[in-house]
Amino acid sequence: MDLTNKVVLVTGGSAGLGEQICYAAAKKGAIVVTCARRINLIGQVKETCAQLSGKPAFAFQLDIADPTSVASLLDKVANEVGPVDILVNNAGFGIFENFVDFQMTDVYKMFEVNLLGMMVLTQRIVIDMLAQNRSGQIINVASMAGKMATPKSTIYSATKFAVLGFSNALRLELKSAGIQVTTVNPGPVATEFFDKADPSGNYLDAMGNHVLDPVKLAERIVRSMERPKREINAPGYLEVAARFYTLFPQIGDFLAGGLFNKK
Repeated sequence: MDLTNKVVLVTGGSAGLGEQICYAAAKKGAIVVTCARRINLIGQVKETCAQLSGKPAFAFQLDIADPTSVASLLDKVANEVGPVDILVNNAGFGIFENFVDFQMTDVYKMFEVNLLGMMVLTQRIVIDMLAQNRSGQIINVASMAGKMATPKSTIYSATKFAVLGFSNALRLELKSAGIQVTTVNPGPVATEFFDKADPSGNYLDAMGNHVLDPVKLAERIVRSMERPKREINAPGYLEVAARFYTLFPQIGDFLAGGLFNKK
């Protein structure tokens, strides 16, 4: 797919990986729609995207956990931008904490943001694609935590396992319509995600050089818009570990609870 003039909508686009996806898509000539709660930050992302693409760019405030906010966003996009060609569901957050210490309000919120809100937005976008008989792509940013759970990631892993299950079924449902579904399963990425997930900073320090560069990962994601693929897994050694975990679960538990447990 040539991304020139394609409408790419990115949730969680105010900073981190979402911001970099916006920039990488803009460099390919896409019309970028960046969405997040922090309206001051997405305004800056919008301006940069317009400069990079030489085309209009848009910024709309979105609380993905609020269905009313999702409906308002879609009305604005329909009226001011036009049909969405590629949806990138990037919004999400995590908290690394033992399950017995978790506040249940945080559990509900994480499911609302990481899974349920994403489903509401995706359904509306897909309905529009099908009604207009248009091909397109849904890119869901999941996590390696959705393939291989580790201690202190009970709730975050649960949400991401659900994102993967949802995406895998949706891919099969939409195949005949020419709508691609891609899942992105990264390990730790050097973004402000960890400001909330692990305020101590110990996890990123422990991971050292294994932490992913958001710019490079964003470029890889945008390349998958041009040549759609089923999954993007990074880094490579964690993809191998996740497959090993599935094939040899008892050894996998030992590794996930030891070698790969840096929280």
